[in-house]
Amino acid sequence: MSAREIILKRLRERSDGPLQAPQSDFTVVTGRGWSPQERLERFERLITSVHGEVIHTTHAEWTKRLIELLAAKSIRRLALGHEHPVPVAARTALRNQGVELVDVDRDIEDWKREQFETVDAGLTSTGGAIAETGSLWLWPSPDEPRLISLVPPVHIAVLDADAIEDTFFDVIETHGWAGGMPTNALLISGPSKTADIEQTLAYGVHGPRELVVLIRHQREAT
Repeated sequence: MSAREIILKRLRERSDGPLQAPQSDFTVVTGRGWSPQERLERFERLITSVHGEVIHTTHAEWTKRLIELLAAKSIRRLALGHEHPVPVAARTALRNQGVELVDVDRDIEDWKREQFETVDAGLTSTGGAIAETGSLWLWPSPDEPRLISLVPPVHIAVLDADAIEDTFFDVIETHGWAGGMPTNALLISGPSKTADIEQTLAYGVHGPRELVVLIRHQREAT
């Protein structure tokens, strides 16, 4: 009998009954009780404090804001998916706007140099956001691989205002991550930033230098 088998045999033959999971108190990581407006304001305050940019729009108008954004930032090559409703709508809106749409559902080895050297921006959907930390959360897929949010110099993320939750714990609970953990979920709390030994902060050294969040509301705020 191997050492592993001996240990497992001892555990199975415990005389004081089966092992029980300890009681856990999760109240410290949830229960903030913020209103939708408070969540929105907190998220925006935190993500803009680290050089994130927020643009408010509506579900009906967001592609118009996207076109304006691309023109303002001189973005000519945009990487995006094909299947999610966000890239589908973007592709339709950008059809005759002079922007080259770069397909991302390819083996990275086939377009690695292109992605690092000639793509101006990446467009992604988001799963939602976290008010407590001012973070977006993304669940990458073959249609929207994680590299389009991590490599191009500009990352444009589309977020629904009603998908902002209080805490990371609330996201995990609400979306059942324990029963189906994503292989590479991303938490994004601003553009890429790093500091040298003298603590001089620099943006865009190891990833996007700009993060723009298009927040979609059901209707214009009054």
